Amino acid sequence: MAAFCEEFTLCTLAGTGGSALPQGPLGLEPDRGRILLTDRGRTVTLYEVSDQKPLGSWSVRQGQNITCPAVCNFETGEFVLVHDDKVLQLWKEDDTNLDKVFKATLSADVYRIHSVPNAEPLILFKNGAVKSLDVLLAAPQQEIKNVFSNEVIRWSEAFVEAENPGVVFITEQDTNCFIYVQHCNPYMLHKFKIDQGGESSTLLSFAVYLANRTVTLLCLYSSGCIYKVLVPLQQNDSEEQHILLQSLLIRLEESDNIFKHASIAILDKDHIAVTGCLDSPDRKSKEWVSLWNIKFQTLQDSKELPLGSTGQCWCYGDRLFVTHGKELKVILYKCETSSLAAALGKIKSTPTLETKSLSVNWNMLQEDGQLCVQPDQSVPVKCGSKRLLRSRRTTGAKTLEPLTVEQLLLIIKNSSPNVIEEKLMNFLSSAQIPDFQVSVGNIILALINRCEAEPAFYPSNCLVQLAQMQGLSYSMCPGLMTIALEKTDVHLLQLCLQQFPDIPEAVICACLRTFLSISDDSLEEMNMNIDSVSGYIDTARNRKMENQSKVIQNGFSSEILEENSCDAQLTQKSHALDKSNFCPVGPQKAILLNAILRSAYSETFLLPHLKDLSAEQVILFLQYLQFLYMKCSEQATTNLPGMFCPTINQIMDWMCLVLDAHFTVVIMLPEAKGLLSNLHKFVRAQVRFYSELNKIEGSLKELQRINNPKDMGLYSIEVLKLV
Repeated sequence: MAAFCEEFTLCTLAGTGGSALPQGPLGLEPDRGRILLTDRGRTVTLYEVSDQKPLGSWSVRQGQNITCPAVCNFETGEFVLVHDDKVLQLWKEDDTNLDKVFKATLSADVYRIHSVPNAEPLILFKNGAVKSLDVLLAAPQQEIKNVFSNEVIRWSEAFVEAENPGVVFITEQDTNCFIYVQHCNPYMLHKFKIDQGGESSTLLSFAVYLANRTVTLLCLYSSGCIYKVLVPLQQNDSEEQHILLQSLLIRLEESDNIFKHASIAILDKDHIAVTGCLDSPDRKSKEWVSLWNIKFQTLQDSKELPLGSTGQCWCYGDRLFVTHGKELKVILYKCETSSLAAALGKIKSTPTLETKSLSVNWNMLQEDGQLCVQPDQSVPVKCGSKRLLRSRRTTGAKTLEPLTVEQLLLIIKNSSPNVIEEKLMNFLSSAQIPDFQVSVGNIILALINRCEAEPAFYPSNCLVQLAQMQGLSYSMCPGLMTIALEKTDVHLLQLCLQQFPDIPEAVICACLRTFLSISDDSLEEMNMNIDSVSGYIDTARNRKMENQSKVIQNGFSSEILEENSCDAQLTQKSHALDKSNFCPVGPQKAILLNAILRSAYSETFLLPHLKDLSAEQVILFLQYLQFLYMKCSEQATTNLPGMFCPTINQIMDWMCLVLDAHFTVVIMLPEAKGLLSNLHKFVRAQVRFYSELNKIEGSLKELQRINNPKDMGLYSIEVLKLV
């Protein structure tokens, strides 16, 4: 997932006079954690982004105009700019007056200066020539040969490939676009032509990244389409010109809206940021900045810019720099690993022993959310259900012709639950099911649609049987858990939590609320296997403690006090000790809560939904987490016995999340005072434990350092002193 975080204003941009919006900066360049801002006039300002304050500002003389954004020379720490197309200036941070710094007039007009890590900056001239700064400073008036004559440079960027810096730039001539790749040491020049493939809209912005000796160029058109062009760095020089095809990467807008101005910035190999103005046919413009996942072609986050924007966007580190009105905004963002599970939730870090990952062809997902079946592929069914295996053996020679997916979908629309269950078993018992995951997804979708259309229809056995199939995910049947929550089918919810790796955080919290609100008595009537929790939950002891709690409350008994007050105190202490080992929920509910604790989640998206828990649910959940922590502490391996049990890290993470979401509520509840006190003791005990471990680690390292073999002769006594 990619999402916006906090934002703040870095500075106010220079306006054009009156209330008009400024034209936007001429450029924004990084400088060792800082940024160098060049306006469209005479001034260059150095900003410390974290402190939101300028560290220095420099201006050229009145009547001069900066025509090339200033950059930092990472080799010398100096700053470099060009004004009036040909005048090159260098200065240091402690210089205050640009009139007194080094100047050199070049023999050709400069288009752009590019700073390169571990190398001198590269100067790109308007005629296409590229020179390094140190070469130009040796002879500023040297002749600059033309690479082209009738073309105009639209955009450029520097790169470093195998410690060889170079520049890639795009030129335009009439309606044709060309790509140039120029290396400096050794000198190599390659020219390519972009085949626009019939795209008649206007090119607005470009972005590149380097991977596997290939430059990937992204082109944003006014139609909202982003195309990808692969530019090889190594090419046979015998060919004069190469034509590169562009492929559609993502379409940002499906309507007739047109982008007036926009820019694109690459965040990582799977995420981009787009800033621009969208002009609709009714002449209503909308300015925004958005994050996109180009791997799965999904919008991750979006933020409107109501004060207008110039459509400029820069990305350095984990910060986006966007013009908003008369201000330069800094927007922090974060990107997680790009996968389908991450795009919908988060990949499950601890897969269960009963599930195995099966590949799914996600290209078979249609735009309307329906799943389509392609008959040219077949995947053998791998179902571990003993019921299916028994049904296969008993049929013997009497085998029925297996149903097709289309036939089963027709049966689901009109038949009774018993008939559907029988036909479903016949379908699942077939030797091979074409496109197994997609077929099962279609079946689940058909059952869910009928459940929504007919409230009295709910084939629980069919849904449970399908949920136990391997290789399914929440994204293949998103309505399954929704209908299970409506019907309070906790057994089906438990199976989904154990099987699906990509459940959204909102659904996880909805399951948690359902599990905490349902009574233990109603759960006892369900047929659930409690072997996974029997290793650390004593059912008989739980019932005994429940009965004692009806007689003794808060460790007080009037009968005991009448006999002997000293014995009463001992009884209270022993009762409190027993209470800490008492599980606050029944074994069935413990199994359900364990499925929640083992689910994959992202803290940022989970916290808002955790706030929907009631105070009673929070206290009960924290008590159960405290009980699990105590049981983990009793084990030498800090692991609970049995399958599908949460780890101590998962227990502590959930405890911290619940306290963060309900800290104010918890500290105001009187019944939570003892619980918070115990949790505080747990934290202090852990701090002391890890502190002692650190001491032991330091002692072992010291022993390893000083315990070097030495020739002490025939006999020696050595004393090691650890401080």
